Amino acid sequence: MNIIDSHTHLGTFPLFNVSMDSAEMISIMNQYGIKISVVFSLPNELTLDAVKKYPERLIGLVWINPHEGNLALQKVDRAINEWGFKGIKMHPLLDSFLPDQEIVYPVMERARKYRVPILFHCGHPPWSLPWHFSNLAEVYPDVTIILGHMGHGHIVYINGSIDVARKHENIILETSAMPMHRKIKEAVEKVGEDRVIYGSDMPFGHPSFEIRKVEVSGLSEKQIEMVLSVNARKIFRL
Repeated sequence: MNIIDSHTHLGTFPLFNVSMDSAEMISIMNQYGIKISVVFSLPNELTLDAVKKYPERLIGLVWINPHEGNLALQKVDRAINEWGFKGIKMHPLLDSFLPDQEIVYPVMERARKYRVPILFHCGHPPWSLPWHFSNLAEVYPDVTIILGHMGHGHIVYINGSIDVARKHENIILETSAMPMHRKIKEAVEKVGEDRVIYGSDMPFGHPSFEIRKVEVSGLSEKQIEMVLSVNARKIFRL
């Protein structure tokens, strides 16, 4: 199986005492059978350099702060049209916006135009709770919205992520940093085996336990392959 890691970062993060460059990422990918990783970083040029260095192994998402207005939209245009990036990353917690605020709408319009997914950080109050994504999904039912961490570490937010994904077919759940392995099986059963994708959150997480979390969740072999590989290939059009 060629695993697709849908959630990784490059750079140095002193607050978390972690760092990772592209060479280290590739080394870990080789060790754990990961064929392709989806990368997003700040600055976006860090992602671009990595994708250029390893075009067969890394694909980029452009990190967008909607408070930048037209500049944000220009970044999307350039990343998709010139850099060949496969989607958009947004972080309501770090950039201080609610997913269902109208400030997000122009970026969603760009995602609709280019038919690319948007991966949002999900699971930290007050900015990135699941119910706001439900409101956004109602306004943009034709844009693929990925809930990174599917609620993260809080059971209320994990259950909330599963609930909103059940209501909206355009919401995808991504597994990184969500500690409850059985919730992956529950998500597959309630939301759909084609709407849950694997991520490691490197360097904050690691494939050694994030892959294993999927493997021991109780899924069938076919479902494991879908979560670890097949679904992400379709979503990111690989």
